[in-house]
Amino acid sequence: MAAGGALIAIECARKLFRSRSGESLEAIAEVSLAIASQEFICVVGPSGCGKSTLLRLIAGLETLSSGAIRIGGDEVAGPRRDIGLVFQTPVLLPWRTVLKNVLVPAEVLKLERRSALRRAHGLLELVGLHGFGERYPNELSGGMRQRVAIARSLMHDPSILLMDEPFGALDALTREAMNLELLRIWRASAKTVVLVTHSIEEALLLSDRVAVFTPRPGRIRDVVDVPLPRPRSAKTRTDAVFVRLADKLRGYFELDAVPNGQASAA
Repeated sequence: MAAGGALIAIECARKLFRSRSGESLEAIAEVSLAIASQEFICVVGPSGCGKSTLLRLIAGLETLSSGAIRIGGDEVAGPRRDIGLVFQTPVLLPWRTVLKNVLVPAEVLKLERRSALRRAHGLLELVGLHGFGERYPNELSGGMRQRVAIARSLMHDPSILLMDEPFGALDALTREAMNLELLRIWRASAKTVVLVTHSIEEALLLSDRVAVFTPRPGRIRDVVDVPLPRPRSAKTRTDAVFVRLADKLRGYFELDAVPNGQASAA
């Protein structure tokens, strides 16, 4: 895909951090990637390879050491209103109801109250939480809290959704259910999604393409197309193409096996 036609264009991105001892640590090195509007792309790689750093750079929460990241042709120079963020931990305000948690971005951005309320109720229905607006976070399951976080991230109608291991803290069954729920939300909201995960199966189920990172400093080893038909379901995991691509991705991580023979990422 040519960078000129991309919504997000990452060009030779490099990020260095300085340790307390003054040592320079390279998190990502020469990363280039073009992401189309409404594309769903997953980023996989071993722990500490710079996946989350890349999301923070796209979001404008970190500054590049060199290279450039452009969204819609404009260089990212700080936090942007057209980006929503979802983290592994929902970070909901425990003293606020579900509805009021979803409304936080509207309050920060001083959006018109009546329109914001209508949108918040619509988003709760979108994520399957109709009727839970007056509940508090401690009354919800982990999966439900993450649904609230997704609704909150969509409150200001961003064009891009950045998700950092959003289901990593959930049990396996809830995680599988949330994968399918996310696909439904993505289809309904028409957002561009960049999702970081350690799970090869999750990446293949969700994405149009999978960007495979090397160990630190993170570089893109390969970008794998996922030509599986949509809509996808739990049965997609048994598709011969799915199985073949999963084997291909696992093969990359076997290249990075540690001396005792265990792969550095699952």
